[in-house]
Amino acid sequence: MQDFARASALYGFDSLAEEYDLPWKSLLKEVGLPENTLDHLQGLVSYRRFLALLELSAKQANEPLFGMKLGLRQGITVLGPIVYLLNNASTVGEALSELRQYFHLHMGAAHVEVSPYGDKIQLAYRVLDPKQPGINHGAELALGVGRKLLKTLMGHNWKPHPMLLEHAPQAPLNAYRDLLGIAPQFNSDTTALLLDPDELDLPLSEADPALHQVIREHLDTLQRLSDLELPGYVGNLLRDLLPQGRVTVNQVADCMAMSRRTLQRRLGESGTSFQKVLDDTRQNMALRYLRDSQLQVTQLSDLLGYADLSAFSRAFSRWFGVPPSKWRPDNLA
Repeated sequence: MQDFARASALYGFDSLAEEYDLPWKSLLKEVGLPENTLDHLQGLVSYRRFLALLELSAKQANEPLFGMKLGLRQGITVLGPIVYLLNNASTVGEALSELRQYFHLHMGAAHVEVSPYGDKIQLAYRVLDPKQPGINHGAELALGVGRKLLKTLMGHNWKPHPMLLEHAPQAPLNAYRDLLGIAPQFNSDTTALLLDPDELDLPLSEADPALHQVIREHLDTLQRLSDLELPGYVGNLLRDLLPQGRVTVNQVADCMAMSRRTLQRRLGESGTSFQKVLDDTRQNMALRYLRDSQLQVTQLSDLLGYADLSAFSRAFSRWFGVPPSKWRPDNLA
């Protein structure tokens, strides 16, 4: 399961939480996310923990529409560089098609679908594991973002679109109506926004075809990293994932939308291996933490994703020539 989302999915969480007097750093910590998550919005977070955070926040704020409100507040900002591609597409339909194509760069735990739905077109949000706790809050957040995206793309042609949700209402219908101007249709067979087919042909007035091509090439590059760039990318990915727990080659391959065999083969072609990249990344992270923090050995072991302290101690001795208990700053000289 590709259980990840860009941390940008939490853009604006701190300000909304503060409006409800919620201790947002404590909430992050309670669900197992680093307190500095919002300082690194291009990093990765566990989607399960993201959903747990939405559910916990909604409960503590006594605001069942917390997820929807966060999505409406975020808008398209959460999509990172994909936004620039969409804004420079020639039509609404092209923009939504490219959102579907590149959405996995923003989130691996879900995908976007653009397809016929009766006499309408659905912009649907599909979570790969729909049985996760907090899924309803995540769905409402996603449709809040989708609504703001359509409003941005359509400009003066925008109108409130029918919103379909697979779950039952989480608040009275008038609360949804006050927030959205319409009441969603609940207990549906899809989680989606519905468009008229002719809306896909609406031109985007600010589109720049040359810029669109440049951005598309950049995003394609992210999907087809050269063998020389791949180890560095894997290392960056590991730095994001390790503090959340143990990391396997299968998890990293999932995050990169490739098979384990393909990842290992390409790393081999670049003159390295997954294990070597993992070991080098852990050593560099350990060095940074040793220089810049006062973490206990057990905390450092956890941050580097070791199963137990003895495994970390053996690796530490191999890197620096001394066990953690005997390490001193001058060992780095």
